[in-house]
Amino acid sequence: MEVIVLAAGYSNRANAFKMTLPLGHMSVLEHTISIFEGLCSRVIVLGGFRAELIQEEIAKMANKNTYSFQLKFVYNENFHQGMFTSIQKGCNEVKAETFFITPGDCPLVKKETVQLLAKHKGSVVIPSFQFKGGHPIKLSEQVKQKILETHPESNLRVVLNGYEKEYINVDDPGVIMDVDTQEDYQKAIHFYDKLKLTFE
Repeated sequence: MEVIVLAAGYSNRANAFKMTLPLGHMSVLEHTISIFEGLCSRVIVLGGFRAELIQEEIAKMANKNTYSFQLKFVYNENFHQGMFTSIQKGCNEVKAETFFITPGDCPLVKKETVQLLAKHKGSVVIPSFQFKGGHPIKLSEQVKQKILETHPESNLRVVLNGYEKEYINVDDPGVIMDVDTQEDYQKAIHFYDKLKLTFE
């Protein structure tokens, strides 16, 4: 299994480059990626805006030697055209029969959630917290082909509307928490600190 991590956006609303913001002893991006350790053989990270910072972050992770997956950076030269172009570029790299897609700013998903999604069969598998769909989503090879055949100006929602969606209800607010704004970032820090206290 593989995962596409979307990290090409402008971070406009965060007033900072959100992917490299610290969260505990790791960056937001590393937290997002680390969730897939032991589940995915390859992590494909899409960069665009400030791509050099994403590459530095990936190099730091690779140097740690703590991850078993292969990390691959892919630059999306069309990132300014929107997220779907990054998804398509990532799908071009996917070799596995099933794969995850997640934004790089979803650092608080529980590992158990990803394990649960990995086991579940279906073309489109989506975690849901209190009946609100979130990330990461798991897709089949058939959906990948449809994404690649779709016009770049379309979006993922349009593609997924053509498939039956399997929603998995999870006790994990992390699936609907991202870091779009400074307020989101402060919430993420608070949530992370609370989680840490639970496990200490």
